Amino acid sequence: MAFHIVLVEPEIPANTGNIARTCAATGTVLHLVRPLGFNTDDRTLKRAGLDYWHAVKVEYHDSFQEVKEMYPEGRFFLATTKAKRIYTDFAFRDGDFFVFGKETKGLPQHILDEHPDTLMRMPMTDAVRSLNLSNSAAIILYEGLRQNGFFHLT
Repeated sequence: MAFHIVLVEPEIPANTGNIARTCAATGTVLHLVRPLGFNTDDRTLKRAGLDYWHAVKVEYHDSFQEVKEMYPEGRFFLATTKAKRIYTDFAFRDGDFFVFGKETKGLPQHILDEHPDTLMRMPMTDAVRSLNLSNSAAIILYEGLRQNGFFHLT
């Protein structure tokens, strides 16, 4: 039993490292879609993930389309500030994919256009444009885990 987090062109190594640590703690598969804004041997990336990298299943992809082709039965939920529905409006199930875009621009419009029924956002005031990527990933992932009785976690 596992969820999937997909990071499309992440730019900040510390965010990816933090997300990797969350994936290690929850048994979540991490998908990194190139181009990445850092080297995977980046010290900041390694430091943010601490010594948990061995516990993370990481898959690298050349495009988001490649992820979809590898998992044709997958359900893809896309986080975007442009969504009308909030993440708690959805019923998540084992194997779902939570997709996040790059820190500075989010997901490309053509990807959003392909998934109009699964766009989700987090409610927030107008004081900020968005939440930090690693915080957003953790919030949505843990909602999915909560909805599913936290699977095998203790």
